[in-house]
Amino acid sequence: MKGYQFSKYLPNDLPKGGFEELLKLFTQLLNYTAGDAGEALAWMNELDKQYKFTNNDYGMGDFIEDLKEKGYLKEEDGEVKITAKTEQSIRKSALEEIFGKLKKAGKGNHNSNISGIGEEKNADRREFNFGDSLDQIDMTASIHNAQINHGIGNFTLTERDLEVEEKDYKTLTSTVLMIDISHSMILYGEDRITPAKKTAMALAELIKTKYPKDTLDIVVFGNDAWPISIKDLPYLQVGPYHTNTFAGLELATDLLRRRKTHNKQIFMITDGKPTCLKENGRYYKNSVGLDRKVISKTLNMAAQCKRLNIPITTFMIAKDPYLQQFVRQFTQINGGRAFYSSLNGLGEYIFEDYIKNRRKTVR
Repeated sequence: MKGYQFSKYLPNDLPKGGFEELLKLFTQLLNYTAGDAGEALAWMNELDKQYKFTNNDYGMGDFIEDLKEKGYLKEEDGEVKITAKTEQSIRKSALEEIFGKLKKAGKGNHNSNISGIGEEKNADRREFNFGDSLDQIDMTASIHNAQINHGIGNFTLTERDLEVEEKDYKTLTSTVLMIDISHSMILYGEDRITPAKKTAMALAELIKTKYPKDTLDIVVFGNDAWPISIKDLPYLQVGPYHTNTFAGLELATDLLRRRKTHNKQIFMITDGKPTCLKENGRYYKNSVGLDRKVISKTLNMAAQCKRLNIPITTFMIAKDPYLQQFVRQFTQINGGRAFYSSLNGLGEYIFEDYIKNRRKTVR
């Protein structure tokens, strides 16, 4: 009988040559170069010198020509730029990287935490009530109950014998993903914007392919807040900004007001405290400590979201105790949730929370 032979696992993430392998590396590098194709190719050339992942049969020149022929690159104003096809490849790559680590969810939309006359069976059983539909009746269990209650010799099936299968409602969800693009997202020797950007691209691709009836709006916030489209995500960069969380929440709430779905939620990725407000066209800024004026307005906005039944899930990617204390207060006022996640686990946290959709359905 043949058995299994185990050996030491040696990871090798570098491409082994060929177009498909090099394309994976190219799309990864585009995340770090904010969609700058020329810089990404320059990095690939340097990596090739060090690790020699091309060969005499297929070199970097061949790869660049293939990128152009296959529609991944275009020349515009003397510069090499990525195309819409490449933007989608980056989103798909991010989706495979993050979603591939999770268990596959059932098809369709999100399950809510309310049982009753729904769309997907669950493990709950109960007695038949007037108004239940016939397709909910578990005939096998009902016949079994009748045999126990009345005996086999004289088979009788009454209303009290009927057993009903509960079903979970599926819901449509409107989500706003807020991304902090203040300067601190690249400070302290840590790149925080790339994991946030990659997560946003993956979430956008997930919704487009798996939950097409759901909506996703993306809001970035620094000194101000503004919406961006999905196709803009690969090019997203941090600016010389403070953190106007209030403006981000105000815009996110306004976007969700226009959506007709019952389930609405905000996901906020941030690494710092609110430090900025805009009043009468002028910026009020204070980066020292927790400014009472800025914090007060931000907490008031969290309370307003609660009144509108919009829970906020905060993904805090900073470890400072006083910042975490602010997030706890913010979450308590809103009635939402908070995760203090590492950069490596950010995508998994957001995907699990989105797919499970633990929020109470508002009907």
